[in-house]
Amino acid sequence: MPLRTTTRTGDQALVREINLSLIMNHLLGNSSLSRASLAEVTGLNKSTVSSLVQELIDMHFVREVGLSSSGVGRPSMLLEINPQAGYIVSCELGVDFLSVICADFGADVVWRHHEDTRDRMSQHAIIERMLALLIQAVEAGERLCVNCERLLGLAVGAPGLADRTTGTLLFAPNLGWENVALRDILRDTFPDVPVFVENEANMAALGEYFFGAAKGYREALFVSAGVGLGGAVVLDGALFKGTTGFASEFGHMTMDPDGELCNCGNRGCWETQVSQSALFRLIRKAIERGQPSLLTETTGGNLNRLTVPLVVDAARRRDRVARDALNQVGHHLGVGVASLVNAFNPDLVVFGGIMSLAGEFLLPIIQRELATRALRWNLGATEVVLAQHGSNACVMGGVAMLYQTILSPPGNR
Repeated sequence: MPLRTTTRTGDQALVREINLSLIMNHLLGNSSLSRASLAEVTGLNKSTVSSLVQELIDMHFVREVGLSSSGVGRPSMLLEINPQAGYIVSCELGVDFLSVICADFGADVVWRHHEDTRDRMSQHAIIERMLALLIQAVEAGERLCVNCERLLGLAVGAPGLADRTTGTLLFAPNLGWENVALRDILRDTFPDVPVFVENEANMAALGEYFFGAAKGYREALFVSAGVGLGGAVVLDGALFKGTTGFASEFGHMTMDPDGELCNCGNRGCWETQVSQSALFRLIRKAIERGQPSLLTETTGGNLNRLTVPLVVDAARRRDRVARDALNQVGHHLGVGVASLVNAFNPDLVVFGGIMSLAGEFLLPIIQRELATRALRWNLGATEVVLAQHGSNACVMGGVAMLYQTILSPPGNR
């Protein structure tokens, strides 16, 4: 017997939220739309659209921007996302850096700061510095966001397992941190503000999905390579989280059971082959074997000063050590990406993080390995591209998280 469905009074609020999200999503994807156009693209009737639009205008998320000058008949009032709805502060707490932005509701960055964190800085010192920069970002928003009256939210992306429900950083192996109540710490300083704590790769994936290379794609897989390697899958604007909320830890897939020891305690994790640390390790070993390299000169003989930009510069100058190291890392990246494409069959793979600065060398190798190893039925359907926001994808993802909270239908938040 087929199930009978009934409409409960409480369902009306749910339908309203879904329809508000639908309208906001269409406005986000277009420069401006009229009420009539919104009714056409959403399938909602005109009176419903008018009521919902007025609600969004009252909340300052949408504004009227003038009459349309094209078409026949009476000109229509055009609507757009209101950048002056407020400002958003977003931070990436990296293994060896802090990056903070302030953006308006239109996702235009009005203030930005990036700094490296010193070796052996304590957890307390890093958090205190992060809080100081977040305060600077809020002050910048108050000063630079014209006619923005409110701080809409604050987001922090961290390199590890982040419990989004409690805002606790459960395990960050490359920082050596466990069970850090980041959201509680942040709320002590920002008590009246929505605060989000998320894995940095998840945040970066949302940044690229809403504002970057993955915009307009239904299913996107994100790979972020830095000191470690993070991953994420976004499907229809929502992160795939898994049963416990910690899905897509691609960096800890075992690729070589007898390989390098990973900071997570396992051996041969993918990130031990493809991270910034892996790249530097390959370069050190080559130079220790006596191979000549421009990097010996550019680091002043101190290979602890290696950076990805230095390696990329050497590779552009045809330095053999730099090129060989990038080739090896690219090979391992390609093997892993091909496996992920076979497993997930996504529309798009986005490669980001600091290692994406070497994209001109890594991407062709990744694509070559993909062509060799991916099932041909999957291969033709998947593009592999560099993150549009590069190593800034995570901080843009903080803006996207607030968008997602407002735009996503209930149940996808």
